[in-house]
Amino acid sequence: MSDAVLLILPVLLPFAGATLALVLRRHAGLATATGIATTALLTLASLALFLRATDGDPLPATVFGGWPQGFGIGFSASLPGVLLVPVVAVVTLATAIYALADIGPRRRRAGYDALTLAMVGAVNGAFLTDDLFNLYVWFELALLAALGLLTIDRRSAQIDGAIRYAAFAMLAATFILIGVAMVYGITGTLEVRSAAQAFADRPTDAATAIAAALLLGGFVLKSGLVPFHLWLPASYHTAPTTVAAVFAGLLTKMGFFALLLIFVGVFGVTGGGAGQLVPLFGVIAAATMLVCIAGALAQTDMRRLLAYHVIAQVGYMMAGLALATREGVAAAVFYMVHSIIVQANLFLGAGLIRRSSGSWDLTRTGGLMRREPLFALLFAVPVLSLAGIPPFSGFWAKMIVIRASLDGGMAWLGAVALFTGLLTIVSMTTFWSDACWKQSRSATQRRLPTSGLVAMALLSGTTVAIGLAPGWLWALAERSAQTLAGLS
Repeated sequence: MSDAVLLILPVLLPFAGATLALVLRRHAGLATATGIATTALLTLASLALFLRATDGDPLPATVFGGWPQGFGIGFSASLPGVLLVPVVAVVTLATAIYALADIGPRRRRAGYDALTLAMVGAVNGAFLTDDLFNLYVWFELALLAALGLLTIDRRSAQIDGAIRYAAFAMLAATFILIGVAMVYGITGTLEVRSAAQAFADRPTDAATAIAAALLLGGFVLKSGLVPFHLWLPASYHTAPTTVAAVFAGLLTKMGFFALLLIFVGVFGVTGGGAGQLVPLFGVIAAATMLVCIAGALAQTDMRRLLAYHVIAQVGYMMAGLALATREGVAAAVFYMVHSIIVQANLFLGAGLIRRSSGSWDLTRTGGLMRREPLFALLFAVPVLSLAGIPPFSGFWAKMIVIRASLDGGMAWLGAVALFTGLLTIVSMTTFWSDACWKQSRSATQRRLPTSGLVAMALLSGTTVAIGLAPGWLWALAERSAQTLAGLS
């Protein structure tokens, strides 16, 4: 298989599978089989690409469409994108297994498999893109698929959540498109590396500052960071559990990846470019952590509680970017990989709790430690990891961000991260205790499906593996920071 084909397989496979699943959607069993098979092939292809791209002999960038470099549909197998693609595949595989019990024939016929695969293809396209306009296009394709998944049951609450989601997404798209157009006007190119070189050779001026501010606003909206965070808890809780897990794992991280690519790779904040925005990054990060952990502590609905944690954790990643150092960027990449896996797993666990108790309200749950001890153990892994308890991945992720803050001369930001971490421990241990330890108030209890436990075991096992041997991921995160800084 040629390198060019291997490079685009993580994008082509999901879209090909989505097309076939759309054709077969009226046959729920065939659509399900198509989704599982495509996800399995995607996992293998993503791992193969990752191994090929990190074996010391880098893959060349590939441009499709017959256009020259900087104008065609460009792909590049560079870090951190090529690291994130197999992480996406593992989460997609876990949610596909979970969906065997969560997504029924009616939702399959409504296009669940096709929409999910299309969204995953768009996410991978964003991670592998070599072109700023195509980055915008991949975000819009992901938005279309996400809106279809949000409204798959056609309930009024879902329509309302989708409207909120779409309104903020379209505002973000406007900012991003104008910002990309200004970058093209300034540099004469849309290709990431060429644009980075152009900005490196010119002093910062008003046009550059405006373009950077527009792109920051657009991708802060996409990432759900404060002050543009309220759309996320208002929309995620309306989606089916499997859909919410995919959203939690992928969509906000897709937005944050774009922030890394733009501000480290193109504007070069680690080398001093666009430096006027760096103090604002720190304010956004601190506000996001504090506001959203407070929001999480105030919730009893599991979906809203976890949605606030989704945003708060992006705040930690933003703290790494705010440091404007290579260690800070590496910390953000490490945190992103950890967060994708853990937050998807938490939503899967919340869905199983609801399935057992019949309620999303934590005050009406309980007793799972005695009835379902395996689930209680599996669910404890992402809970403790998000809380930052050793030896799970979240401990290393938080420690690296706090250490980078101290080394980067922003001890106040590290203190905010530490304080938020302490409140996260309170929130998540209360969550686990209410769901698993205390006596249940529900008279009706349902057995948990094997497929749900298998899906959680896959993600929990990955979290434990990272926690017990974090060195390999940290090495890749450092290489990712070097690659992004090298673009500019």
